[in-house]
Amino acid sequence: MEQFVTPLHELTLSQAAAAIREREISPVELVEALLRRIEATDRTLQAWAYVARDEALRAAKEAERDVAAGAATSSVLGVPFAAKDIFDTAGIPTEAGSEHYRGRVPQIDSAPIARLKQAGAILLGKVHTTEFADGHPAPSRNPYNLDHTPGGSSAGSAAAVAARMVPMALGSQTIGSVLRPASFCGVVGFKPTFGRVNRNGVIPMAETLDHVGWMTHTVEDAALVLQALAGYDASDPHLVDVPVEDYAGAVNRPASPRIGLLHYHFDRADETVRKSTLAALERLERAGAMVDEVPLDVDFDATFRAHRTLQVVEMASWHGSQGLLEHMEKYQSQTREYLERGLAAKGVDYYEARALQAATRVQFRRRLREVDVLVSPTTSAPANPLSDHSTGDPAWQSPWSLIGFPSITLPVGQTPEELPVGIQLGASAWQEARLLSVAKWVEDALDVHLPLPAIS
Repeated sequence: MEQFVTPLHELTLSQAAAAIREREISPVELVEALLRRIEATDRTLQAWAYVARDEALRAAKEAERDVAAGAATSSVLGVPFAAKDIFDTAGIPTEAGSEHYRGRVPQIDSAPIARLKQAGAILLGKVHTTEFADGHPAPSRNPYNLDHTPGGSSAGSAAAVAARMVPMALGSQTIGSVLRPASFCGVVGFKPTFGRVNRNGVIPMAETLDHVGWMTHTVEDAALVLQALAGYDASDPHLVDVPVEDYAGAVNRPASPRIGLLHYHFDRADETVRKSTLAALERLERAGAMVDEVPLDVDFDATFRAHRTLQVVEMASWHGSQGLLEHMEKYQSQTREYLERGLAAKGVDYYEARALQAATRVQFRRRLREVDVLVSPTTSAPANPLSDHSTGDPAWQSPWSLIGFPSITLPVGQTPEELPVGIQLGASAWQEARLLSVAKWVEDALDVHLPLPAIS
């Protein structure tokens, strides 16, 4: 094979897949390049909980044989990925960032891991999460400023993708744990409609709120991952049997969108985020988008409180069902606080939170008949300092997780301190193709290319 011009660790998922199909690079070469990148940078970033070096190289050799045999039909064949350390992985530790699960090695892959492997993708290893995907910060750092958080709970996923250690990483979002870290780290973060992707084998936080999501470098990459993961399976009681669309094709047919503003989130964001996102919207209008304010009869402060109630009650229920509450001393303080809140909640609190969730879903569905997407800043502020002992404010991502509608974040620029800022788009349930098409149009119109983080 001829020398490939672009450093292999800088390839996006779609670029890597195309180069493998065209036999310009081999899966083994790509895995080896990414392992070198991890070795060079992860001592500083601490994104990885476990690097599956030997397993990944074996899988890469198998993928190489498939390519040689002319079996390169999958859009992710031979491309490495990482998984948040709550995704069960056969023969590889899955510890959920907790003393409770230290040394735990599952025997069966979780459904998302299994589907990606079946499509020929290569698991490179597990990346750090906050404890049980909850609030206690993971050890990972933000590649753009090492003194700041990468977000949470999918901290390692965002840091690993942003630092070009891997072109895609799986995460999960119960409130804001995919889109917030993606925005903080300047990458694309996507979560589909609740019930679109099988979650079997993914350690839960809140059964009726958890979404599988992922981080990539481009909207096209996010679409390719959804194409590989979407599909009904009766083994997951929360999956809904709705048609799987041509998501990869949707990003090739972008059109000028109708965009509605969620003014509550603009008005309450900090000045840097507000200015960056409003400047991005002005550019989108000049490029041909129709941008209008869309009034919503929603008390967002109340919906966030309801979201927290649902989260902590369901979290306490699951941990109790596993017998983990018998050893509260093993939890980090923030995890223990959430569990105690869940145990103390009353049934009427949970019922009222469910009622508000349903009413909010109706409001969003109604307004999304008038526009293609609703838009807001992804986060209320840029990534906060590690000294805050916080992974950031999840309230701005909360509405889309509460109602279960799909959402995506794209980078729009950086602060003077070089911290990334993102814009969040959301669409109606099961409208992932529309959302990805609009997101691709926005990506093309803004044409934002953040510099590679300087990591030593």
